[in-house]
Amino acid sequence: MTVLALDIGGTKFAVARVAADGTFLDRAEHPVGQSPTATLRGLVADFAGPGLTGVGIGSAGPIDAAAGTVSPINIPRWREFPLVATVRRFVPGVPVSLAGDAQCMALGEWWRGGRTCSSLLGIVVSTGVGGGLVIDGRPWTGRTGNAGHIGHVIVDPGGEPCVCGARGCLETIASGPGMVRWALAQGWTLAMGRPDARALTAAARDGARIPLAAFGRTAAALATAILNTAAVLDVRDVVIGGGLSAAGDLLLDPLRDTIAERAGMPYLRDLQVSATTLHRDAGLHGAAALALLAAGEPLREPF
Repeated sequence: MTVLALDIGGTKFAVARVAADGTFLDRAEHPVGQSPTATLRGLVADFAGPGLTGVGIGSAGPIDAAAGTVSPINIPRWREFPLVATVRRFVPGVPVSLAGDAQCMALGEWWRGGRTCSSLLGIVVSTGVGGGLVIDGRPWTGRTGNAGHIGHVIVDPGGEPCVCGARGCLETIASGPGMVRWALAQGWTLAMGRPDARALTAAARDGARIPLAAFGRTAAALATAILNTAAVLDVRDVVIGGGLSAAGDLLLDPLRDTIAERAGMPYLRDLQVSATTLHRDAGLHGAAALALLAAGEPLREPF
C-alpha cells in the first residue's frame, strides 16, 4: 500500500510517496511560484503512479473539509479553492482526504514521532499559530475541519485586533511577527540585519532584556491556551512545532514553568510539553496517515 502525502504551505509545497509503515519512498518540495495550481499539478504528476491507494493533504487554512476547499492566507489566488476536486482530477479514481496543516502535524507526531500517548495536542508556532488534535488515536477535525485551531483562542480580550476579525487571539501574541512587533514597540533595536523572529531569538539567547520578555509573554499566552484546551479535552501531551520550536528551551522552559504555576485541577498538573521530533516532515507524515486511515488501514506504531 502506497499513498501520496501533500503539505500545502503558504510559501512551499512538499510531497512524498509513503508506505503503510510511514517510510518515505521519495520526497520533494517546491516554492509555490507564480501559479500555485501549476506547481501542484507538476508535483503530483512527478510522484503519482500505478498502485497509489490514496492521497492525503495537509493545507494551510482556513479550510472547509466538507467542501474540500482551502483559502491559505499567503496564497491570495486560492480563495475557497477546490483543492480536493483539483487533486482528484490529477489522480482519477484515487480517494483524496484533506485536513489542516497543523492537524496533520499533530497526527504525524502521534504516529511517527515516537509518542506512546493515545491523545495529543499539536501546536505550530510560526508566522501564525495553528493547532491540531488526536483523540484516542484518531484525528479530531471537527465540523469544518478546523478543530484544534488554538491560534484563535482568545487569551487577551482587550488585546490587539487579529487578522481573523477577533481581538486578543493567541496568534497576535505568540506568532513570530507578533513577538517581533511587541518587542519593537518596547524599544528593541537591532544594530544590523532584519528584525525578525530569528534575530529576536538570537538576541534572547544573548540575554537581551526585551527579547527575553517577549519569550516570557509568549510562554504565558501559550500556557493560557494550552491549559484551557487541556481542561476541556483532558489531553496530557502537547507538542510544539513550527519555526519557533527551534528556540528550544528558550520557549519551552518558561512555558513549562508557567503551566506548572497555573495548573489547578490534578489532571492538569502532569501536562507533558515537548518540541517536535519530526520537524518539517511532521505534516507529510500526518497527511499520509490521513490517506491510510481513509483506506481503512490501521496506523502502525513504529516503536
